[in-house]
Parts: sequence; C-alpha cells; structure tokens
Amino acid sequence: MVTLSYDAVLRTAAAWAANDPDAATATALRALVESAATEVPAAAELADCFAGGLQFGTAGLRAVMGPGPNRMNRVVVRRAAAGVAAHLLHLAGAGEPRTDDAGGYVPRAVVGFDARHNSEIFARETAAIFVAAGIRTFLLPAALPTPVLAYAVRALDCEAGVMVTASHNPPRDNGYKVYLGGRAVAAEARGVQIVAPHDSQIAARIDAVSATESAGDTGNIPLAPDGWTVLGEDIVSGYRRAVGALADPQGFPARGLRIVHTSMHGVGNDTAVRVLHDAGFTDVHVVPEQAAPDPDFPTVAFPNPEEPGAMDLAFALAGKVGADVVLANDPDADRAAVGIPDAATGAWRKLHGDEVGALLGAHLAARGGRAGKHAPSGGPVFANSIVSSRLLAGIAQAAGFRHVLTLTGFKWISRVPGLTFGYEEALGYCVAPEVVRDKDGMSAGLLVAELAASLKARGRSLQDALDDLALAHGLHASSQLSIRVDQPADLAAMMAGLRAAPPAAFGGSAVARFTDLSVGTADLPATDGLMYLTANDTRVIVRPSGTEPKLKCYLEVIVPVADRSRLDAAKAEAARALAAVASDVRAALGQ
Repeated sequence: MVTLSYDAVLRTAAAWAANDPDAATATALRALVESAATEVPAAAELADCFAGGLQFGTAGLRAVMGPGPNRMNRVVVRRAAAGVAAHLLHLAGAGEPRTDDAGGYVPRAVVGFDARHNSEIFARETAAIFVAAGIRTFLLPAALPTPVLAYAVRALDCEAGVMVTASHNPPRDNGYKVYLGGRAVAAEARGVQIVAPHDSQIAARIDAVSATESAGDTGNIPLAPDGWTVLGEDIVSGYRRAVGALADPQGFPARGLRIVHTSMHGVGNDTAVRVLHDAGFTDVHVVPEQAAPDPDFPTVAFPNPEEPGAMDLAFALAGKVGADVVLANDPDADRAAVGIPDAATGAWRKLHGDEVGALLGAHLAARGGRAGKHAPSGGPVFANSIVSSRLLAGIAQAAGFRHVLTLTGFKWISRVPGLTFGYEEALGYCVAPEVVRDKDGMSAGLLVAELAASLKARGRSLQDALDDLALAHGLHASSQLSIRVDQPADLAAMMAGLRAAPPAAFGGSAVARFTDLSVGTADLPATDGLMYLTANDTRVIVRPSGTEPKLKCYLEVIVPVADRSRLDAAKAEAARALAAVASDVRAALGQ
C-alpha cells in the first residue's frame, strides 16, 4: 500500500471528484475535502478513502460506501466488473466451447442484488460492463436473497455469478461476491464462491484495469446501454420449487407448528415465508417491523442474528402468539438463526450455530443422509469447518457416513466432493448442495421446521433432540471469544507470542496436543491458526479474523453424560468449564 501525503490526497480527491460518474459521491467528496481543512476527523476520513485500494479476495469486495479507491462506489465496482469480465473471457479459452446462434463462444453470467443502498445500481452497471465485454448476462428481477443468485448460477449453467450484498454488515457497507460455474471449473465447484487462484487472478486483472485510468475515471471501461436479460419470476419460483422439494412429507408429515419469522430488514421475507407455506407450514407470523427491506436497518444496532438483541422483536412476538420456534435470516438470507423457549421458564434463547448444525445433521441422518433427490455414489458426506463443533463428526460416524473437516468458510465446505450436508458455526448451513452449493438460510429453516414439527407431534422439542445427542455423544458446548486490536500488526504479534510460548493448560486440563495450522496438516492446507487439544478433549482454536482487526478464539468442551438425570449437572459443568477456558485464553493473550 502506498501512503499519500496530505497534499497528494487533496490532488487525487479533486481529480476523483471531477471524474466520478456518480454525482452524489462526487458532491460528498467535495464536502469532505472542505471539512477536512478545519476538522481532524474529516481529514482522517479523507486520508482513509485514498489509503490504497480495496483488495479483491475470496470474499470479493466488502467495505463502507463512499468516495475513493478504499470505499465501495461506482468507480470501484466498474473496475471490479471489468476485471471479472476479463477473467471470464480468459477462462473461456480453457473450457468446453459453448456456442450461441452465431457459432461463437459466449460465456454466461448472472447478476443479483439485495436492497442495500446502491446495490441495484452496482448490479446494473456490472451487467452493462459484462454485456459490453461479450458476456451473455442475466439480471435477477428484483432485490433477492443471495441463495437465489447461487441457485441461478447452477440453474442457468453460468460461468459466473455476481451478488451485490454486504450480507449482515452495518448499513454503511456494501459488497461484491463472485461465484464461478459452467464448464471452466470442476463439476464439484460449479456455483461455489471463488478461491485461489481465481481471487488473485481477478485482482490482477482489476489492477490492470485501474492502471489505465486516472483517479475516479472509468472512461476506458465500455458500458452497454442494454442487451442483458432481466429474468422473470420463474427463476424465483424455480428456486422455491427446488427448495420445497427438499421436504419429506411422507417420512415427516407433521405440519402443526407455529413459527415466528424475521428477515432482519433484509430481502428474505417473501421468499422464506413462501418456501414455508409451499411446504405446508402456514402458521407463520412475521415480525412486522422487520419484514420489509430497509437499507437503514432501523430496529437493530447490527443486522446480524448472531448479535445480542437482534432477535428481541422476534422473541417478543413469539411470546405473544405462543410460537413453537423462531426462524431468523440475516439481511441476504444466506444464514439462519433458530430460537426456542425454555421449557421451565418460557424465556426464549437463540441456539448456537453448532447446536443447529447438530440438529440438522441428526435430522438428515434420520432421512438417509441427504435432503436432495440425488445421492452421491460414495454415500452421504457430512462436512463442517475446523472451528465448528466436533459433534457432527460423531453423528456422521454413528450413521456410517463419511465426515470431512475443512478450513473456515463455505468456499471450502462447498467444495467437498460428494457433499450432502455442510455447516459452519457462524449460522451457515448447506442442506442441499445440488440446489445451492453455498450456505442457504431459507432451505435450512425449512428443514428445522420439519424437524420441530415432527418432534412436537410426538410431544417433544428441539431441546429434547439436543439432549438426546448429548446422551449419545457427550455434551458438546462451544463459545467464541474475540479480542479486538488497534493495529493489524498487533494480531501478528499475538499469534507469534502464542507460537513461541504455547499455553500449558486450559480450564485445568493439560494441553496434550498443539498444532500450528500455518504448516498444514494431513487433512487441511496451511492457514494462519493455532489449535490446542487438552487431556479432557477441550479444544481451543485461535486465528486472526479475515475481515476485521481482531483475534477470534473458538472454544469447545465435551462433558460426558451418564444418563438423563445428569443432564442439568452436565450443562452447569460445561458452562463453568467454558468460562474457565475463556479466562485462560485471555490470560495467554495478555488480556
């Protein structure tokens, strides 16, 4: 990254404002320059806007919207679209030819967008650049969930998909997620988020485009005035039919379930509720304050169902209507959260992502290991990320299925050969890879409803199902600890300190095995992380966040449960053990 002097920042900002294709961003930039002359915060903001450029990685782009190369805006998006287009045309030469009526190779791409500020603008400009580059381009008909875009990549047999979304980020953010498909990638990777080397190759092509332009200028990037195909409602109904077909009304016919659903001000409400209705779950109550898309997310401090308080309105409605379960999607509906009432007190709580992953795994195991129509020849395969609970491995082993451990992120989980179910603890679940080879909060919600209704018909609950798993495999309890730092360099220093002096014990149990994940293992490629396993099977994993300046620590304890009468004692012991482990982790990090 090149750090500009303040005078250079002012010159670059002036040029950017003069060239910016977005009048609103240009006006905001001029106002920021004026404020920066007398206000220190404005000067710092201006400098940050031009502190290098956004880096295109495996998550694509995601950042605060605003002017300059270090923000999400039309200039940055145009350059990203041109880079992606160049990469697709490069891949076209390596794939099996696809011909149009004129007999020439025509790569295909589909573009989607959520309801955030500027999402539709970014999507339409992407479509215009793709068409100008000679790519046959489809545009989703409205602001829709990310899983619909991921479905469309496979359903339309496209070489690529672009989703303009910042998922569950704050209102000021937007992002640009890229999927690859078609004939230029392996069958198991079609419709999956990009990984290396595609991320660095696209980044290099974006840099090449940017190098030909002066600050804020995109005049060398052609935009077609039209020529893309706006898809009809049939792409959404196709997704709904495919997801609805995942339900098993013969094996699990019960539908007597009262559901509260919230889309967290995002784009999932209509699609998620219709998926439930189509499958026979008609007693669905939506949180009215959060049902309509609103890019400002006015009722939540942070539009992420993982965050404390984000599901409070849903829990309040659930208590009012006497619901059996709460289903929540994040704003682009690729994640799902589940809430249940406490049997003794009636108070609602959000299930941990690992609890939902275990419930879905057990439910799919009862269904033969899959929700889709096509079973892989090698039998069911379950997978989860290394930072997720070990309970799914036990469920798979008991059912005679293969289990695969992956690096963090669905870009890895989705690539597992023969995958039939995969999840990560951050509320991401892939229950039907043949439909959406990515996390999908709506299909996961449908199967949670199917399980909950089946249990209710037998006088049981999701908590009872979790207790059954604890009796069968031991009580697996997990939590996460995040240590935020001021400077990214602090993360490297903390990781170096742990490598140099590994802790000897956690929660009173001696470390039996220490693994430096940066050198890789027999099952996993190298990644920056440390894993500790103690004598009593407590596991601690420490890794730097890939998107924020913080260290993420994943904790899991396993408490044996002799019989049902010991469940409450085991839960209390697990809570105590997690607290002790968290305290030791903080101490090891000097916190």
